[in-house]
Amino acid sequence: MSAPHAVISGASIAGLSAAWWLRRTGWAVTVIERAPAFRDGGQNVDVRGVAHEVLERMGLVDAVRTANTTETGTVLVRKDGSVRAEVPSDGPDGATAELEVLRGDFARILLDHLPDGVDVRYGETIASVSDRDDAVTVTTSARRRLDADLLVVAEGVRSTTRDLVFTDPDDVDPRDLGVTMAFGTIPRTATDDDRWRWYTAVGGRQVHLRPDPYGTMRAILAHVGQDDLVGRDRQDLVDTLRRRHEGVGWEADRVLEGFATTDDLYVDQLTQIRMPSWRRGRVQLVGDAAWCVTPMGGGGASLALTSGYVLATSFADVTGRGAVDRAAVDRALAAFDDWMRPLVDDVQGIPDAVIRFAFPRSRLGLAARRVADAVLLGTPLRKLAARVTQVADTDRPLPPLVTVS
Repeated sequence: MSAPHAVISGASIAGLSAAWWLRRTGWAVTVIERAPAFRDGGQNVDVRGVAHEVLERMGLVDAVRTANTTETGTVLVRKDGSVRAEVPSDGPDGATAELEVLRGDFARILLDHLPDGVDVRYGETIASVSDRDDAVTVTTSARRRLDADLLVVAEGVRSTTRDLVFTDPDDVDPRDLGVTMAFGTIPRTATDDDRWRWYTAVGGRQVHLRPDPYGTMRAILAHVGQDDLVGRDRQDLVDTLRRRHEGVGWEADRVLEGFATTDDLYVDQLTQIRMPSWRRGRVQLVGDAAWCVTPMGGGGASLALTSGYVLATSFADVTGRGAVDRAAVDRALAAFDDWMRPLVDDVQGIPDAVIRFAFPRSRLGLAARRVADAVLLGTPLRKLAARVTQVADTDRPLPPLVTVS
């Protein structure tokens, strides 16, 4: 009896988690990734809520802890760099989580610990999808034809494979948060320390500096506004960022100088993805392609990691039975939705007022923000503020897993 076959598009955290758990439960797994090779680098992600237990079940807690970014806490700073408030980082799920790791390092750990037999193919994308009752067939950019029982789309927020399958305008509801973030790695200096330092200025602008384990700093410039910087050439991007962040103060000029030469500059217009259904026939979306929560919502990596486990458990009643019929796929994917959607819904709801609070445009708004920070981050309301970072959290036990040795 042949094993059921899953094709997974996307080799970052969501895709690799799905590959890890489906293979552990007896599936044949093919992973397709558009990048020509594994992508290192990236900014901080973390393990929160129920994802702690998923990582423990994978036996990878120590590996992630060893790859820790070295960040020890989070502070809000003034224009001169002095600390005006400290954000709670108590416990495993504080602003700086106990398991804080760079995206690339996290994905590398998952890749290096995949069970034997997972076929990972780089430099390919999915060109077409044919979904039938008995199978789903994908054709790749390399003209490979793959027949599978399940297609898992674990791509980014602007997933092209999602757009091949979910073609009705009502299928996908993207919510542009009106915030642009630019990310990059810059040199470390003697003034840097082991804290996430966060500066907010008028005009809805922010500067962030975070330590990494490689002797450099991960920097972020963020601002409100519709600049449509995604896809711009490098010089145009840097010039626009300079105009946007001119006169911000603190370390903005240093970050701009670093972004002009760094080899990993990345920009994103923060967009949440909301969908009434993450599945269509034998096609299942996971991760950012399904529910991008953005850095504003937080917990994206934890939801991605958890989704792989929940997806595999949803097929528990067909483990070891060969090909999976359409009725079994429908039951499994409905069970996946039932378990995951409450976690996602809990993070998706970011009121516009929260964005305005985080990115004040006027001097009056900035002054009000600083007063609110002082109140919320001081005792006795400090514990209340700490709840904001408690995402991907649930009182429900993880569903049981049937593995195949």
